[in-house]
Amino acid sequence: MRRGIAALAAVAAVGAAVVTAPAAHAEGRGDIRVVRTVVNAGGSVIVGVKNVKRFPIVMTIKDNSGVKGVAHVSAFNTANAHGPVSYLGTSCRRSSSTTSVCTATMEIDPSWIDSYGSGNEGWDANAVAGTWQVNATVQANDKDYWISDRIATFKVKRAATLTTDAAPEPVRKGGTLTVAGTLSRADWTDLRYHGFTRQVVKLQYKKPGGSYRTVKTATTDGRGNLRTTVKASASGSWRWAFLGTTTTMKVVSTGDAVAVK
Repeated sequence: MRRGIAALAAVAAVGAAVVTAPAAHAEGRGDIRVVRTVVNAGGSVIVGVKNVKRFPIVMTIKDNSGVKGVAHVSAFNTANAHGPVSYLGTSCRRSSSTTSVCTATMEIDPSWIDSYGSGNEGWDANAVAGTWQVNATVQANDKDYWISDRIATFKVKRAATLTTDAAPEPVRKGGTLTVAGTLSRADWTDLRYHGFTRQVVKLQYKKPGGSYRTVKTATTDGRGNLRTTVKASASGSWRWAFLGTTTTMKVVSTGDAVAVK
């Protein structure tokens, strides 16, 4: 949890200036460049309330003399410059005389997110979620170097859970089936899951051996709870599906099989 604290302080200081800029900023000398960057294999970085999340940033780097390595990588939220993430180092693989593929390992510890900005007035740990940018300093064998901001953007999202409970089981044919559930998401302030309110969630059904299809939608209440009714016409499984938001992951519940008698 203490790793990378000095680096994080530097990231926050630089970030305040970077996020006001209209476009990516870079400086250095020579022809070395990061030509491609992929964060977490192209997926969002999902952070819960307990487990430390490690994720890779893979950079393809080119220089006519060959790539010496990566001096530093940082990342932070583009809207507020918050970046409670540790840079654990980089390994590089040479793919040609001019090109190397370097993988940086980053780490977000949910137990440290709130304390990261606790000295700031109005600090909200959950504001860390959203669109982040990647910055990197790369070096070449001929002493060329390049400091680049925003070589890629990615999403950091709050983890979510979703449950389904259909009753009664079994249900008579033509009878009323009540399908309930709860949508919750991670809160990085108290490291607990709380109901995600006023969210539209899809109710899906499938016959045995079939595929799920959406039959209706419902909105979570002030506690994140869901409840709706459907007419029971055939046996099958029911589940809730949430498409996610820009700051919260998408999630699908486990199906609840109901027999129609």
